[in-house]
Amino acid sequence: MAIPKDPIILLSYINTQLRDFYPNLDELCNSLGLDRKELIQKLAAINYRYDSHVNQFV
Repeated sequence: MAIPKDPIILLSYINTQLRDFYPNLDELCNSLGLDRKELIQKLAAINYRYDSHVNQFV
């Protein structure tokens, strides 16, 4: 499955997936075959950080 390239759409997609289907970022990345570090870097570029307490990029 291809994930969105646009960082804002990617943010929305990832947060929706985390909210609806995955208990944490590691399980999302493993299930979707994503590189965790790369995903974090892409969203950090638009000033979002993963918060494990709320299981979302904020």
